[in-house]
Amino acid sequence: MKEYKIYLYSESVFSSIFFNGGKINPEKLTQELNRLAAEGWTVKAVERENRRTMLFYTRESFMFVLERDIY
Repeated sequence: MKEYKIYLYSESVFSSIFFNGGKINPEKLTQELNRLAAEGWTVKAVERENRRTMLFYTRESFMFVLERDIY
């Protein structure tokens, strides 16, 4: 049997406001994905989007669909 999870990774609001839509930190994202992999999750799909924050600013976000076996 499989278990699924949606994991949303977004940049901070601070970087969106002060750096005008700063980008995702690849080192931090890598650490998060490795942490989830250690728990048995595998990435099945990824969607990238820009979300509006506080009317004028956007935040870059990634939505991961994760899957793992349950026993």
